[in-house]
Amino acid sequence: MLGGGAVPLLAQTDARRLVEAAGSRGRRALTNNRYSSDVCAVSDARVLRHLPPLPTDNALPRWLEEVTGFQLHELRGRRRLALDLDTPLDLALLGRATGTSAVLRRLARTLEVPRAAALREVAADPRRELLVAGRTSARTLRWLERHTRCRVRALVEERGMKASAASLRPPRSVLGRLLDVLGPEALASVVGELADGAIIDSRVLLAHRLGADERSWPSAEDRFASDLLLADAVADPWLAALTRAAAVSPLPIQLGAHTLVGPGIRLLLGR
Repeated sequence: MLGGGAVPLLAQTDARRLVEAAGSRGRRALTNNRYSSDVCAVSDARVLRHLPPLPTDNALPRWLEEVTGFQLHELRGRRRLALDLDTPLDLALLGRATGTSAVLRRLARTLEVPRAAALREVAADPRRELLVAGRTSARTLRWLERHTRCRVRALVEERGMKASAASLRPPRSVLGRLLDVLGPEALASVVGELADGAIIDSRVLLAHRLGADERSWPSAEDRFASDLLLADAVADPWLAALTRAAAVSPLPIQLGAHTLVGPGIRLLLGR
């Protein structure tokens, strides 16, 4: 099982391991990430007849392991295989990755990460501080500690949000609470009190405001335009105001989704 736009850097060796897992005996599954799966091989597909409605396919490996007793294993190269093509911004980031196909690289040249250069300047300056907010991970924070010279302030929020959409607790964000009070127009001033630049997972802010179900969010077109800081192309008033605040901010603020604050950070900062 493979999600659309998933694992564009999948290598032949990865594919071979997935095929072997699918053809093996017993109850075995192989995925790129047990908590947020994009590709999953299942040895005994009959179990899927009993699959309940899941919030997304991200939750499949945990269901296999926790409910059906499957032995679950993860592919090597999780950092490489964590990259998805869910948004145009993801494609722009993927264009900087080693191993990207020529076709995707050509498409990526038509796009740009709006605040990339300014954010790289922040990351290279030991006197400055970078805010990373959203579904980032300890692995990403360790990389930032080792490969950037700036200080890093992190707000790690709502990891596994899609896989845990059935949770009784609705998504909540510290940054989102501030914007509830001050309004989305205040994004730049809030960031300015905390850091000299920011990389922000805007989907966590949307989930905080509207719930985890993406059907209640602004359209995909709005979200994609927001990632590219094209505020005039965003129809939703709240998201347009947030996007405009990031676009005109004197401090570099880049909005995006999970890839941006996860594996995409290495590509964004030019490492």
